[in-house]
Amino acid sequence: MCYAYRTLILVQESELSQTSFREQITGLIQLTRWTEHVPFVIPLTLLGALLADAASGAPLDWRIIPVTLANILTVAYAFMINDIEDAPDDARDPARAARNPICTGRIPASFGYAACRLIALVTLALYLLGGTWVFIIGVATLLLSHLYSWRPVRLKAWPVTDILSHSLMLSGLLLLAGYFLYDAAPGVVWFVALGATLVSVYGQLYNQLRDFDMDKAAGLHNTAIMLGERNTRLAMYLAIALAAVCILVAILQGLFPVWLAVVFALAVVVSLFFRQKTDMRGGTAVDRSGLMQLQALIALNLTMAAWLAVTLVQQWTAV
Repeated sequence: MCYAYRTLILVQESELSQTSFREQITGLIQLTRWTEHVPFVIPLTLLGALLADAASGAPLDWRIIPVTLANILTVAYAFMINDIEDAPDDARDPARAARNPICTGRIPASFGYAACRLIALVTLALYLLGGTWVFIIGVATLLLSHLYSWRPVRLKAWPVTDILSHSLMLSGLLLLAGYFLYDAAPGVVWFVALGATLVSVYGQLYNQLRDFDMDKAAGLHNTAIMLGERNTRLAMYLAIALAAVCILVAILQGLFPVWLAVVFALAVVVSLFFRQKTDMRGGTAVDRSGLMQLQALIALNLTMAAWLAVTLVQQWTAV
């Protein structure tokens, strides 16, 4: 940690008592970066639960709410610990420093760590409400979220482990938490979980490609740096292609209701009205797929919302 950054931390901690409670909370909310993950955490959790409902016939109940909230808090924890641990590196780049409240001095690192500990406790309590399997999946997700960025381990700094940990904690395990809430025998649903995980693999490779120069300057040895920019781009597209194959297998096995295809097609049409010139994080897109990230999330959320609404109506009318 550079001298300037250590000085910044000391100044932040000495001025914490002079910072208003509202400013601290605002900085803490910024640290969660909730706008970047809530749009995919909720539909992934619902996807798992709805697949379980279709497979087992177990009706959705109130437990989907605390488990969804637990997934959101787990991913928030991952983003928080990442920005706290990466603050010395982010301080080197004005754009990344501006979005990191630790670098800007809105909150000190010690306050961020304390918030992370509290969030972890609340998250584990919420996962407990989902039962044994959901709690085990939640613990695994939370542990990966911590080890991914925590400097003594820092899974994100090493090839392969960076991709595996990222894709599991931000996709596959979130879906499985929703599924195991109502059924403990995924069967062919493993293909959906694998497909979602592969989409997250694409996302991590995309992020590494976007941050390639910065990560290289920081001394990281992640997958993108090992592969090189050209091969990383190819790996991104391969991950998306394999994800499409997994979802196709699930469709052919009848995991999704037929009418959902019409809803998805309409959702895609609606998503086309939302065009942007940046990727989901507001940065310059490294390729055309970056410009389609928002559209893909809109289509996914609309489709899951329709499936959830129909499922709930069917449950209520069957009572």
